[in-house]
Amino acid sequence: MKLIENIRIALRGLSSNKLRAALTMLGILIGVAAVITLLSLGDGVTRFVADQFSGLGTNLVFILPEQGEPGPPGSDPLTESSMTLRDAELLSDVNLVPQAEAVAPVIFRQIELQYGGNLHSVLGRASTPNYAAINNLEIARGRAIDEADYNVRSRVIVLGPETAQALFPDDIDPLDQDVRVNGINFRVIGLLTEKGAAGIGGSQDDIALIPLTTAQERLFDARSSTSGEFLVDAVLIQAADDAAIDGVIIDASEVLRQSHNVAFRDDDDFQILTQGDFIQAFGAVTGVLTLFLGAIAGISLLVGGIGIMNIMLVSVTERTREIGLRKAVGARRRDILGQFLTEAVVLALLGGVLGIIIGSLGALAINLAVPQLDTTVTLNSVALAVGFSAAVGLFFGIYPASRAAGLHPIEALRFE
Repeated sequence: MKLIENIRIALRGLSSNKLRAALTMLGILIGVAAVITLLSLGDGVTRFVADQFSGLGTNLVFILPEQGEPGPPGSDPLTESSMTLRDAELLSDVNLVPQAEAVAPVIFRQIELQYGGNLHSVLGRASTPNYAAINNLEIARGRAIDEADYNVRSRVIVLGPETAQALFPDDIDPLDQDVRVNGINFRVIGLLTEKGAAGIGGSQDDIALIPLTTAQERLFDARSSTSGEFLVDAVLIQAADDAAIDGVIIDASEVLRQSHNVAFRDDDDFQILTQGDFIQAFGAVTGVLTLFLGAIAGISLLVGGIGIMNIMLVSVTERTREIGLRKAVGARRRDILGQFLTEAVVLALLGGVLGIIIGSLGALAINLAVPQLDTTVTLNSVALAVGFSAAVGLFFGIYPASRAAGLHPIEALRFE
């Protein structure tokens, strides 16, 4: 009952000074709104990244060369690669890696596309015919690169929707048109469906696919200067299912160590990553960013807390005679302490509730501006905001409440 009475007194006191109370709550409101919005944004970015990597394909294992010292300026990064086309052939052997459903070696290179007077730079993917299927890339019109294109090193290319839009005028059908790739003519044989995903290598809608064999012989210097073998940037393996991923990693590692003559105690000259590894890495980055932004937003809560302390000290001064009167009629120290602490907490909670409303509207505005981001306000962020605002009110209300509770009743009654 005392708590209810204290809340009633606190609300009556705040209503008598509406403007002062509103200005005091403003700092808490802004801080809580910023925390809610930024936490929702951080969660949305994390979910977005996870969805985009899931959209690349299922059960994928990425095998990359171990990153060493960079070569001299202008050198071809392929000459530094430890991955070869022969490695991909070994990994596709069902006897060596039985749980691998599909294997695709790939070269990622920035290429210059030209049609007429239009130029467009895009990250090209040179790979085998099964690359599109492994990465869930579907053909909207035309056809995909097939085994015949791969075997005879055809100068054919498949374009993403953004790439085609950037390169061709609206009145030109890109299919069966010739485009120049680094100065060499290629025929457009297919257009990809819109994917709207960003993952390894950037947007999945702004890409160009060409046969790996064509790229190795016509576009890039893709042979090792020592062994003469064809080099690749990475090898993608699609495991049979989620349960098979660990087995694929173990088998692939053993195959590559033997292929690269890696001694028993030596480190691998390659690295094997899964979609989970990429999601975890990006999640760590977005988590740190969210924490950093939340800390900045927390400054507003600190400022709001100082405002609460300031207004409560003013309130104690204004109500000194009231405090003395209450003590004279029997109010104990803890009664006065509870009254002013309750008033500070109520002030902070009201600001927190309004901040949750404003923050939710901010999260909704971000979602409307960027529909790809699911900025749904979670119960955890609401609970955190309410708890933090109550803690701020409690912490910054202790000193004014203690000062009020410590007033001597005779001196308080004499106060003018």
